[in-house]
Amino acid sequence: MIIKNLGLIDFHEAYTLQEWLVAGVATGTEDETLLLMEHPPVFTIGSGGQTENILDPSITAVRINRGGDVTYHGPGQLVVYPIINLARRGKDLHRYLRFLEELIIRIAADLGVAAQRVSGMTGVWTASPPASAKLASIGVGVRRWVTMHGFALNVTTDLSQFSRINPCGLVACPVTSLLLECVGTVSVDELKKWVTLSFEKLLNDLLPVDSGGIINT
Repeated sequence: MIIKNLGLIDFHEAYTLQEWLVAGVATGTEDETLLLMEHPPVFTIGSGGQTENILDPSITAVRINRGGDVTYHGPGQLVVYPIINLARRGKDLHRYLRFLEELIIRIAADLGVAAQRVSGMTGVWTASPPASAKLASIGVGVRRWVTMHGFALNVTTDLSQFSRINPCGLVACPVTSLLLECVGTVSVDELKKWVTLSFEKLLNDLLPVDSGGIINT
């Protein structure tokens, strides 16, 4: 698996790169790839998202080919786009979503933050009901069983931006970050290291390749 740290990159530039990689992975000319980045401030909305969830009329959200509703990306948020060939890993999108949640939950636990799933919803929340708050959003797209988009984990994100939308289509949804939940400090660069160390092993444990092996480069 190839891992690329793209730093702070424009959303549209990253989107173009994803499309190119998805086409290559689907035809076997590119290896599965993990893209790690931050975006300048941008609001995006899934293909089935409702514009009514954009509360600030000055926002122009970018509509893209992923699931989920409207969300915010900005500096201080770790954005992870895995380009994974699910055709080799069981063709099960639900299992893939649960894998992404499990990855985030384990990383949060390593940082001393208890996180959890919420029944019937995709994403990761802090594990302190009734004051539970959303820590990470997940929205994926699939072409020819190759994934694109992925998850956004709030690290030191400006959370005030989420007040301008119904995050992920959830009215009055509280949103939090690792900065607020951790005892110590944590940076996006540190989180990239955690994801790099954890991603491929957990992927192979939970969604193993059907036959053959993964080429490591």
